[in-house]
Amino acid sequence: MPHLIIQYTPQLDAETNMAELCQTLSNTMLAAQHPDGKALFPIGATRVLAFATTHAVIADGSGDYAYVYLNFRIAKGRTPEMIEQVGQSLLAATQAHFAKVFAKRPIGITLQIDEGHEVFNAVHNNLHPLFNKP
Repeated sequence: MPHLIIQYTPQLDAETNMAELCQTLSNTMLAAQHPDGKALFPIGATRVLAFATTHAVIADGSGDYAYVYLNFRIAKGRTPEMIEQVGQSLLAATQAHFAKVFAKRPIGITLQIDEGHEVFNAVHNNLHPLFNKP
């Protein structure tokens, strides 16, 4: 972990480049650092996934409203200040990405960060060795 899951209303695919947003947010996550300068998140565990919703009702459903929900899941081990800093960085990058869309249409953007103790957490991958070279 960290995993950032983005759910959004499908009309946004025609209005912005969601793959570009994913890359920007991944870069933002990977640029975050501990006060000692070490990376806040491991490269091999970093994920950004975006999904257009199949069905949605936004607000009262009477308009062509758009919505973006970003859920950032992280494991314990970071200070509240570190979490606040990365949250503000992710929000700023998201706002910059959607600035033109925001100026043209009603859109809601929500970022939620969940830090947690997993009841069950299983990991099977071979990505970490690719980035843990001396």
